[in-house]
Amino acid sequence: MAIEKSSSTPVDHRRKILITGAGGLLGRHATRWFADRYDVIAARHEDVDITDARTVGQWITEHRPDLIINCAAFSNVDACEREPARAFAVNAEGAYNLALAAHRVGAELVHFSTDYVFDGRKRTPYTIEDDPRPINVYGQSKLEGEKFVRGALSRHYIVRIARLFGRGGRNFASALLDLARRQGRLLAIVDEIGSPTYVMDLIERLDEIIRWGPYGTYHVTNEGACSWYEFALTALRLAGLRGVVIEKVNSADLNRPARRPHYTALRCLVSERLGWTPLRPWSEAFAAFIHERDEQTG
Repeated sequence: MAIEKSSSTPVDHRRKILITGAGGLLGRHATRWFADRYDVIAARHEDVDITDARTVGQWITEHRPDLIINCAAFSNVDACEREPARAFAVNAEGAYNLALAAHRVGAELVHFSTDYVFDGRKRTPYTIEDDPRPINVYGQSKLEGEKFVRGALSRHYIVRIARLFGRGGRNFASALLDLARRQGRLLAIVDEIGSPTYVMDLIERLDEIIRWGPYGTYHVTNEGACSWYEFALTALRLAGLRGVVIEKVNSADLNRPARRPHYTALRCLVSERLGWTPLRPWSEAFAAFIHERDEQTG
């Protein structure tokens, strides 16, 4: 099994972290961040398939981590609608396999979930006190994963995130800018409101959570909420892209396989109760993302 061990100095060898899904946007950033602080072993899908309970059990028993960070997910919302068996295998059963194995070796588990566990009928930000009612397969599979983790392992952190963007990998922010440059025209949805989240801000908050936070469920997004149309306007302005035509559309106009909730802004009560500083507004985070892209390509 070809698992890459990521390490750089200084490393705290007293704490070992295993990261699944290390090939994706979230997994790559998590690996880079935590490898500077802990002893990290990162696995891509081809290294460890979390839907294979036997392989997961052997891997975790072999390495005996203090903490597992599960970044593996089937997150294409429309593909989940078309392939529900795969969605539940990865997002629910995979999480269960990790939780059971973590329990056997006494490890903690970070499991990422989504704002799509909510139905979008509220008009104020969702908190952990709101009842999840997903309206698509993706949300249903992620909620099932949450339930499996809670039932199998008390030492867990469930972190709900939304609209994740960052440098590298497939994410809506990079796709938006690339499409705007190529075509000079965008379709932008006006009736889906959510909280964009910069992956670097998320990872820094995750580090705080695993060091000082109690076990339980967290909502982690940048401050504020916007429609896809509002995001596109701000993104193009901050990127200095002028003359791009943005056509407003409603969610129903696109005839996609999966329904989307209309409002899923998130509020983290746990962070507030702990007195932690809220993450910066999403527009400031996007400006930082643009600066990071420019530095890498300049």
